[in-house]
Amino acid sequence: MPPEVYPVHQVTRYLRELLETNRHLTSIWVAGEVSNLTRASSGHIYFTLKDAHGALRCAFFRNRNAGQRTRLEEGASIVVYGSLSLYEQRGDLSFLVDFVQPEGTGALAAEFERRRTQFESEGLFAPERKRALPAFPERIGVVTSPTGAVFHDIVQVLARRWPLATLLLQPAPVQGEGAAPAIADAIRTLAREQRPDVLIVARGGGAAEDLWAFNDEPVVRAIFACPVPVVSAIGHETDTTLADLVADMRAPTPSAAAELVAPDRAAVQLRVATLRQHAELQLVRRAVAAHERLDLRRADVRRALPDPGALRAAVHRLAAASTRALQTRHAHAAERTASLLRGMHALSPRATLERGYALVLTGEGAALRSAAELHDGDRVQLRFHDGTRPARVEDRS
Repeated sequence: MPPEVYPVHQVTRYLRELLETNRHLTSIWVAGEVSNLTRASSGHIYFTLKDAHGALRCAFFRNRNAGQRTRLEEGASIVVYGSLSLYEQRGDLSFLVDFVQPEGTGALAAEFERRRTQFESEGLFAPERKRALPAFPERIGVVTSPTGAVFHDIVQVLARRWPLATLLLQPAPVQGEGAAPAIADAIRTLAREQRPDVLIVARGGGAAEDLWAFNDEPVVRAIFACPVPVVSAIGHETDTTLADLVADMRAPTPSAAAELVAPDRAAVQLRVATLRQHAELQLVRRAVAAHERLDLRRADVRRALPDPGALRAAVHRLAAASTRALQTRHAHAAERTASLLRGMHALSPRATLERGYALVLTGEGAALRSAAELHDGDRVQLRFHDGTRPARVEDRS
């Protein structure tokens, strides 16, 4: 059976996949001396990292070297962090650099600086995202080991300063293998299920290796994503972890963290008493001022009103004048009415009859105006001023 023949690109791709999936060749630190340093116009940096027995071509791309604090110089001894890869088009083996530190920094310090730079570039430490602590928390969450002095100290401080709050403990291991994911899970669980107003992540002092879990990515990102403000109290005051940098506030000790999240009840009581006294004083002052304004208004009203005696005399004068005017108008009206009645009486038929005249009426009572309306033998009525008499028409001519 003839041997299988592979195209070049298939071989180089296979080699690149082998390199990039080998955990011993990815995310590793390598120490050496810089040589053949080249800075491209694109912003990429290329150099060879060598020691007495070997050399490794390195590529430090622009998106990785931006903001890099350690400046690369020819002949400098450095430690680089990154992964091995293969450039398939040329078959060149390269080390893709993510971070650079001067040699001699120490492995933990170099890794701390690398992670700090990474998280800082993502904005996790930005001051503008820091949140203020609640003034009067009702529920205070704590993520720490349930044993030891840390939790006991927090309990004592909160009982003395702010016993009104409910203390919520979410236990978690604070060092050793598996501590970082456990701490991150405790932060998420406490925030989701217990819904505290503020959260404390605390651990006592120790060596850098003991505090390392608080530099791991799961813990940093859990604090960043926590929906409530977080106070970190990791180690001693001189210790600094990435959890301290991402937290909304850092406390030098767990006891100090408890003092930060809880107000002093004695100070609050004094403040409340002072405010009450001030409010009462303001009420008294406003009441006095209101009474003074009322007295002034009353005086103004009294000055504006006329003398009661003069007011009564004026009323009496107006009443008398009104009475006289009404009497005069009544007399004029009575005289005019009498005159009208006299005129009407003079025009009345009764007044004519009283002067010796009579009316000739038909039998039905209709007034006759002409002699031509009468015929011989007609029955008529003669109306005088004092009565009516029947009559008959006879022609005696």
